[in-house]
Amino acid sequence: MTIEYSGSPDQTALPARDVWQSIRRGFALKCPNCGIGKMFRAYLKVNDACPHCGEELHHQRADDAPPYFTIFIVGHIVVPMVLWVEIAFYPPVWVHMALWLPLATILSLTLLPPIKAALIGWQWALRMHGFGGEEEAL
Repeated sequence: MTIEYSGSPDQTALPARDVWQSIRRGFALKCPNCGIGKMFRAYLKVNDACPHCGEELHHQRADDAPPYFTIFIVGHIVVPMVLWVEIAFYPPVWVHMALWLPLATILSLTLLPPIKAALIGWQWALRMHGFGGEEEAL
């Protein structure tokens, strides 16, 4: 899916950006523009600009969406497994704690960066929050 945006009717249409490609590149922790440069300089700290193509990434406003989607995904993975193990084996509570707490923590910490990067790629593709070349009013 590609979308063309323009700030006003008298401006020429901006070139379309492929939304799904940008999301996939983000999920791979790469720049949504070139797909080569790294999105992050630290665990969740976004580079101000792509080290490869120079695309500015500091406009991103991921805020609370990445943790929300991470919790949603991890919950949909872990909860059915917890219920299945409980019904099939009826283990003591300590077994549940030993299995599911580490699994939920590892899944959350592993999925959070790709989800944040995918959301930034989505913002870039839709030209949100200054990614369209204009400055955003505060």
